[in-house]
Amino acid sequence: MSNNPAPALHRKAEPLILYVAQDGNDAWKGKRPTPNPGRTDGPFATIARARDAVRELKRKKRGLQQPVTVCMRQGTYFLDAPLVLTAEDSGTRASPITYAAYPGEKPMLSGGRLITGWRRAQVNGKEAWATRVPSVAKGDWYFRQLFVNDERRPRTRLPAPRSIGASSGEGLPGQGFFRVAGLLDVPPDAPWSQGQDRFQFSGDDLKPWKNLGDVDIVSLTLWVESRMPVASVDPEKHIVSLTKKSVFHLKDDFGTSGARYYVENVFEALDQPGRWYLDRPTGTLFYLPKPGEDPRRCRIIAPRLAQLIRFEGDAAKKEWVEHVRLDSLTFMHTEWELPPNSAGASQAAVNVPGAIYWQGARSCIMRNCTVAHVGNYAVELAGGCERNTIAQNAMFDLGAGGVKVGHGTRATTVRDNEIYDGGHIFHSAVGVWVGNSGHNQVIYNHIHDLYYTGVSVGWTWGYGPSEAVANRIEYNHIHHVGRGLLSDLGGIYTLGVSPGTVLRHNLIHDSQSYSYGGWGIYLDEGSSQILVEDNIVFRTKTGGFHQHYGRENIIQNNIFAFGKEGQIIRSREEDHLSFTFQRNIVYWNEGPLLGSTWKNGNYRLDYNLYFDASGNPVTFAGRSLEEWRTSGQDLHSLIADPKFRDPAHEDFSLEPGSPALSLGFQPFDLSRAGPRQPRSK
Repeated sequence: MSNNPAPALHRKAEPLILYVAQDGNDAWKGKRPTPNPGRTDGPFATIARARDAVRELKRKKRGLQQPVTVCMRQGTYFLDAPLVLTAEDSGTRASPITYAAYPGEKPMLSGGRLITGWRRAQVNGKEAWATRVPSVAKGDWYFRQLFVNDERRPRTRLPAPRSIGASSGEGLPGQGFFRVAGLLDVPPDAPWSQGQDRFQFSGDDLKPWKNLGDVDIVSLTLWVESRMPVASVDPEKHIVSLTKKSVFHLKDDFGTSGARYYVENVFEALDQPGRWYLDRPTGTLFYLPKPGEDPRRCRIIAPRLAQLIRFEGDAAKKEWVEHVRLDSLTFMHTEWELPPNSAGASQAAVNVPGAIYWQGARSCIMRNCTVAHVGNYAVELAGGCERNTIAQNAMFDLGAGGVKVGHGTRATTVRDNEIYDGGHIFHSAVGVWVGNSGHNQVIYNHIHDLYYTGVSVGWTWGYGPSEAVANRIEYNHIHHVGRGLLSDLGGIYTLGVSPGTVLRHNLIHDSQSYSYGGWGIYLDEGSSQILVEDNIVFRTKTGGFHQHYGRENIIQNNIFAFGKEGQIIRSREEDHLSFTFQRNIVYWNEGPLLGSTWKNGNYRLDYNLYFDASGNPVTFAGRSLEEWRTSGQDLHSLIADPKFRDPAHEDFSLEPGSPALSLGFQPFDLSRAGPRQPRSK
């Protein structure tokens, strides 16, 4: 046997490490983690320079010969522009390119700017602080968010909320709203989807305030919000005119009540600690600090960029960004701004971009990162993205939602993330939104404290062609969605024909709508050929399960408990089989078992266990079990106590001898729902 070393071709290439540090210099080589004693070499100063160095390396060696890691040292890096990665910045399967945190450190990439130069001031009779921002006065910058010591500080709001919380979505559910007093020039038969750009208000709710064009009215209608700048206020006629039409009619839902709304960014309303106001004409920022705060000793940041990183591949030209990884980085402080002609989106805030944007990306990974204190979605995957992974990240204090998996993508894995405290600006945003996209996995995530839906899959209304097929939504813990603000929402929401899609082993609870539609699992328009099994759903306002309309769905071996206004909802009659509902346990203590319409019999229910813990008789759309069985339904089902161990304390495991077992119910364990392992620190 030869003692010669293996040929270089067969040796595993050693990774190359480049460094970025606060005390670095873009003129250096970037191969040292700290400056040398003479400060003639050391780390780079910016991540953009490190990217360019990788490009130079690839050109010099005619291709990547080894893995490359750009290691960022501790500190906050304020970006002048988003970091753009193109096909030129791709790695390979054997030699990926990674942008990562230096071990044990927490580098932060910020799209904002520090606000300094504070002085004491008097505002509306209150002790305040003020500073002048010259670029605002010049018209070069205008911001709508402010973060103090990494806590969101909201703009002024009317009606004034009763309390201020840094990240509680304060001033929304239960905090008070104005209400539209009347619609103008709107015929009685106008469709609900028709928006308005003026309305009548009550009393002195609205006034011709200072800088009126910077005042926003935010209306809440059905399942969306509309953000509409004020054009004028007529206090004599009680009419407000807006620069944009609302997304839908300015009514609460499909009834006659005027929509709830609140007013944002009123100078005269700056009278509560923790609020602020930016006077655009003078560039003066006013802030009323919280008790104990001194702005001169706080880190106060206003966002300037809408996005922090952009993957810009071109799938049509087969020029993908490939094998790039983001690892253990923190992304913060992005701005939001709607298009000039838009007051919002018709659903899920889908026109709001992601702070981290991927287009034409393949086999890329974002792992163990944090996205926080942003004005938009955290992450967006757009057209041409394939086989990418978003894993073990924390996304919170979000202006919109967590992850958007857009049309024209496929095979994205969103796993082991925690997504929470979202919808601060765009209340209708979703934890994980999947559009016309198939073969995705949304698994083992913890999604909570949002004002709309937890996971939304599909983007086809009705039975037309859909790309949202073979999606797996499994082992997610989804709770406290809706929070009483919007309507027509669910823990998991689906649309369109979706063969191969599975909703399995999800733990869903506390879905609370404003009026109708606080459901756990919600199969909306055209949802078809979906398997829903081994889920636990409890404490929902309007029902644990709802199918609006669809075809041939199978709902089996689930536990639905403690629906408030109903348990199982079917809201449209169709001439085909809607769904098969079998081997489920339904347990409740208020509201009816079956809600909406159950007339034509195009559904199959059997081998289920039903129990009303309140002691009231169990009826099936007004019929006894015996009467119900004459229609061919629930021939083998039982009305009996399932013998849960402790349902009042959320323990739905079965005691020995549960009658559910005799019906073929298979016990399952959801203690693994949510992220499987803690994130690295």
